Amino acid sequence: MKKPNKGTIIFISIIAVIVLLLVVSLKKPAAKNSPSDMQASAISMVEGQRSDFIAQILLEGEITSVGKTYNQEWLLTTINSLKDNPKNKAIALFINSPGGAVYEADEVYLALKDYKNAGKLIYVYQGSMAASGGYYISCAANQIYANRNTLTGSIGVIAGQSLDLTELFKRYGIKSETIHAGANKNMGNYNEPLTDEQRAILQSIADECYDQFTQIVSQERGIKIEDVRKLADGRIYTAKQALELKLIDKISSLQEMLDELKLAVGNQNISVVKFEVPKKKDNFLELLGNLSSMAESSLNEQTVLPYIPKKIKEELDSPVTVPSYIYR
Repeated sequence: MKKPNKGTIIFISIIAVIVLLLVVSLKKPAAKNSPSDMQASAISMVEGQRSDFIAQILLEGEITSVGKTYNQEWLLTTINSLKDNPKNKAIALFINSPGGAVYEADEVYLALKDYKNAGKLIYVYQGSMAASGGYYISCAANQIYANRNTLTGSIGVIAGQSLDLTELFKRYGIKSETIHAGANKNMGNYNEPLTDEQRAILQSIADECYDQFTQIVSQERGIKIEDVRKLADGRIYTAKQALELKLIDKISSLQEMLDELKLAVGNQNISVVKFEVPKKKDNFLELLGNLSSMAESSLNEQTVLPYIPKKIKEELDSPVTVPSYIYR
């Protein structure tokens, strides 16, 4: 009888652990209509303030649904709770981000617009980088400040990418086939080259998102749309360049911005309360995802991946699968 290889043993072991965890999790009753931990944390933090305050919110990392330092649910709940809280007078939003998904970036922008429309102030301070989606969100502010070493701008869109490995697969005798209905359903998959029609589809998505981005910059920054399109070629700008282009309002320190925001709300002694994404324990679904990734990685290491050059491996590890306002 043939002895199972190491990869098979690892895979079977991981599946066994997944099944065990699933059985345990199913025994726990699920709370109905209760807020998530992130929502509850945000609401509790806002409602816990006993005097007038400015909320200093940290927006850090890639803008997505959930990341290591970013959580969309927490951020939106925090902004909306602050909007409805009479003790909150303004938001000081610190942004240190290369950007991220179009959907999430626009959600935050719209939430901040609602907050501002409630008669409250938003000042943005850009950290080492506030590019693409980070700049998109900045546009909701009354004033944009930056550190003198900030990199910002990168006004552009990535609608997706295609990595065609079909010739490489042929070379090593690897066969990969996706059964699909609809000519464009497998669009962008590594086992099928893009057609001219598919390139046009992706380009139309990029163009539409780009028009939305540039219109927002024009509207919020008071720059003619034709001038925005000239500078919006995807490049990043230094703080000095951004100031000259009217993409930001001032180069200063964070403390200077906070002092000026206190003056703007008419209370130099108002407290500044920091709001950061709370550290979150891994839940079952996240653990399941991690274990699944481990299983997939274990199999790939013994099948396809040894034949793929290092650069292509890196592209496979971080593909752009949704329209993104992100600096790369």
